[in-house]
Amino acid sequence: MKTNVAVFFGGRSVEHEISVISALQAINAFDESKYNIVPVYISKQGKWYTGDNLLDLKNYRNLDKLVSEAEEVFMRPEYGDYNLYKANTGLFSKRNPVVANLHVAIPILHGTNGEDGIFEGLLETIGIPFAGCNTLSSANGMDKITMKMILGAENIPVVDYVWFTDHQWNGDKDKIVNKIEEKLGYPVIVKPANLGSSVGIGTASDRNELVEKINNAAKFSQRLIVEHMIGNLKEINCSVLGDADDHQSSVCEEPIKSGKFLSYEDKYMGGTKTNQGMQASEKRIPADLPVETSERIRHLAAETFRVLSCHGVSRIDVMIDADSNEIYVNEINTIPGSLSFYLWEASGVSFSQLMDKLVALALKRKRETDRKTFTYDQNIFALGGGTKGTKGAKGVKR
Repeated sequence: MKTNVAVFFGGRSVEHEISVISALQAINAFDESKYNIVPVYISKQGKWYTGDNLLDLKNYRNLDKLVSEAEEVFMRPEYGDYNLYKANTGLFSKRNPVVANLHVAIPILHGTNGEDGIFEGLLETIGIPFAGCNTLSSANGMDKITMKMILGAENIPVVDYVWFTDHQWNGDKDKIVNKIEEKLGYPVIVKPANLGSSVGIGTASDRNELVEKINNAAKFSQRLIVEHMIGNLKEINCSVLGDADDHQSSVCEEPIKSGKFLSYEDKYMGGTKTNQGMQASEKRIPADLPVETSERIRHLAAETFRVLSCHGVSRIDVMIDADSNEIYVNEINTIPGSLSFYLWEASGVSFSQLMDKLVALALKRKRETDRKTFTYDQNIFALGGGTKGTKGAKGVKR
């Protein structure tokens, strides 16, 4: 019997289009003899759709037409109900018939409302096996501030930073600017704390630029981070596959940037307007590094994955200070663009094998989770307990 796999993509995120590209790449990599793939597209308005028309990237040029020709669907937030239901039914139709019975879910949702733990929380509520990080590790990995706090506590090197909220920024800009200048100096790099794909990121070499870039970043996030910017910088990426207790690191890559840092266009368009996702970016694979440097990066990537309790496939981006040869972990992408399949192909794992591994990891975690105790069979109310502060069955005692 084939495994019914739902691939969720799109979403209410500035990385919506990149999610679509990554998901269609993954769907095409599945072995059709093993899996029935159910595409579930989440629109920019948050509605869910399925249908064969979602499998052709050209159809996304007209989103209104796309969703009008697809089937709107939903899942009930009920533990153990893995069905995908039809949202709209006719007057004489069966109420909310089942469109598909799912066995495994694979979220390929980049950025907010998908990669940050929000969607993962829904899947955990339902109890369906799913690939990738759980709610906690997704949230910690997505938020650059929390991530750096955790890594720093575990002696994983990160650059110096200052963080604050947009409310704090609007309340006392001078105080925050002074703190940044005292702790970090210039140049610095300004980032929204919980976005990926280089959205909202900017560099500053003086006070005026700093204020401008923070104001821009505040358009995208309530939590903001300013980091010391390494002058002679080399950026290296490494992917990790598995779970926190059993994982492997890929070969390293060196992405080629067109400016001071990797832009959205560098990452997803190869500097041009293509639609091939992260695989289109210019890169060197494997990165031209000394063996000991490459192994150090692979070790730091694996430790980052382990410390954050990650699962599935992630990509860890590190920075090398070419002047001092110091290596710093920059960030983790818990649902990386194109699922970093090109790094695994360079490591001897085909895209099809990568998808097999993600499904197997999802089922393995479900088996392990089901062995844990979450509730007790005993009912304390039936035993007369838990009634303090109440009066019989009439309600709360006042």
